[in-house]
Amino acid sequence: MIVNKSKKVASKLELNLSGPEGNAFVLIGIAQSWAKRLGLDSKAISADMMSGDYEHLLSVMEKHFGDHIIMYR
Repeated sequence: MIVNKSKKVASKLELNLSGPEGNAFVLIGIAQSWAKRLGLDSKAISADMMSGDYEHLLSVMEKHFGDHIIMYR
């Protein structure tokens, strides 16, 4: 879920894409951790994230972890 910073939703991991958490390598690391927690294929998700540009990486995060994270711009 990518939302405006003024709208906050509780009990989800919040990632500020404008700060250090928005670094692509940090996001891939977070995705690997969440994939393992959820029993998903972390290698396949990481490979998909790296197969495109930054917006593609964000869309893969949203696709797999949108129920668990909130990304702010």
